[in-house]
Amino acid sequence: MSNTDYYSKNELMNFIDMKPLDIEICDVTLRDGEQTPGVAFTKEEKIDLATELDAIGVEVIEAGFPVVSSSEKETVKEISNMGLDSNICCLARSVISDVDAAIDCDVDIVSIFIAMSDLHLKFKYHKSCADVFSCAMSSIEHAKDHGLKVRFAAEDGTRTDVETLKKAFIAAEEYKVDYVSIADTIGILSPATTHYLVSEIKKVVNTPICIHCHDDLGMATANTLVAAEAGAKQLHTTVNGIGERAGNASLEELLVALRVQHGIERYDTTKLTGISNKLQEYSGLPIAVNKSVVGKHAFTHESGIHVMAILEEPRTYELFSPEMVGGKRNLIVGKHTGRKALKGIVEDLGYNLGHDELCDLILKVKNCTEVKKGLSRERLETLIQNVRSHQE
Repeated sequence: MSNTDYYSKNELMNFIDMKPLDIEICDVTLRDGEQTPGVAFTKEEKIDLATELDAIGVEVIEAGFPVVSSSEKETVKEISNMGLDSNICCLARSVISDVDAAIDCDVDIVSIFIAMSDLHLKFKYHKSCADVFSCAMSSIEHAKDHGLKVRFAAEDGTRTDVETLKKAFIAAEEYKVDYVSIADTIGILSPATTHYLVSEIKKVVNTPICIHCHDDLGMATANTLVAAEAGAKQLHTTVNGIGERAGNASLEELLVALRVQHGIERYDTTKLTGISNKLQEYSGLPIAVNKSVVGKHAFTHESGIHVMAILEEPRTYELFSPEMVGGKRNLIVGKHTGRKALKGIVEDLGYNLGHDELCDLILKVKNCTEVKKGLSRERLETLIQNVRSHQE
């Protein structure tokens, strides 16, 4: 890691008795991301995003839901045959025809899901838990017979009775599933309840556990990290946290958190800003300027005290460097900028102004109509040129 790719490790982790994390990332942008209202990726866009995810080092890419349409099936199959290092996964209901579609796509993993919460059983399936579970086991058996790895996912698992969930996962383990997955479908979990639920499931199964969190309460990334700390293996994410309703756990947030909190450095985080920008373009959904890791303001500084410290040592006000995530630092001249900070910014731009010139410049800055929003580099350089010409 170069000295521009710095980050501050959370040293408080040294006081917590925790085993090193054994995790992998399953990014579901290409499937769950398309459940965002108004979002539909072209085949070319999906292929591009899959290539980027593979380059980052994501271990599993969920490429789509093949049974949705012939074009979706064609896209999933093409991604499966791209020769990526990532394993390719797709979604299937507990229906044999869905599993056959997955088999036709040459995927490595099929995620077979059923909902077992009382709400879903009563109002969606209109069936008993035993009936839907029987369908799931038949589908799992069919997939295993055809050489696929299987992830058995409990939709709305976080509103399912814990003992029912345990029994279902124990039974699925007897069918040699490769993963059992807890889906927090409506984002009800908190960090404390995430840790409890994953720990309870881990007591009764040896199969790797997956966690799939939604962000309805703004805790999807935190819950996913806590699930990993409780022993979950496969962590589900989407780029920019895209997804239905409030979205999913954010890929960029989770990868940087894994590095800062646990020292996991195997993912190429320098590509995060690039893939975030592509996702915004392809989805038509801009992110908030204050979005962590990849937002426009993530490395923007205006306060005079902060700017002076940043110019001397960026680590004073940056947890990690912008270069580490493929971003750029932006020092803003605005109404909070003092003379010393302005001098530092001006010198950072390559100019050397005398005392009188700096005093003149700061007056011009304070009187600019656009100072509330911050001056662009180009506007500041224009003011510098004006000051220098008046002083001559």
